[in-house]
Amino acid sequence: MPIGLLGGTFDPPHVGHLALGECARVQFRLDRVCFMPAGDPWRKAGRGVTAATHRLAMTNLAIAGNPHFFLDEREIERIGPTYTVDTLRELHAEGMDDLILILGSDALADMPAWREPDVIAALARPAVAPKGGDAGEQAWLAAQVGLDTPPLVIDMPPVPVSSTLVRQRVRAGKAVRYLVPEAVEAYIREHGLYR
Repeated sequence: MPIGLLGGTFDPPHVGHLALGECARVQFRLDRVCFMPAGDPWRKAGRGVTAATHRLAMTNLAIAGNPHFFLDEREIERIGPTYTVDTLRELHAEGMDDLILILGSDALADMPAWREPDVIAALARPAVAPKGGDAGEQAWLAAQVGLDTPPLVIDMPPVPVSSTLVRQRVRAGKAVRYLVPEAVEAYIREHGLYR
């Protein structure tokens, strides 16, 4: 069975990440979904990113209730910038060659700026959750990225939550309950993150 890969900064992980992973898992009959926090997210250079240890701990807490979700720490452990293509090559070398790369349409639109996007598409099938778009928009995006075939489209209802929104609400002293898992909310409060 294929394995889903859901990477990101996870600063913090929120309910949209979990819904995305679960919708992809069920729709594509994935054996499991690997959550992979980025160690040194090169696309976020210049923006303060929370320490990797906190993001890793929060992601672990967020996925703890789902036996089909697991955490892969390889990008956190890698020294220097983390690139998706390097991770996919490592996974293939370990015998994991049936991979679905789970993305939001914003990530797909940004893919031309990624390192070796053509190799990424050859090593894993992109699956995209539309953010207000339809399948036609996804096909257009795929053409812009240079994919030979449109990505798989994840059937997922809109979840208008982002890590940016959560950070802003915490900073403003507003409630984030039900936007992030309860354990993540407690972790943010305990460690004074985003204030």
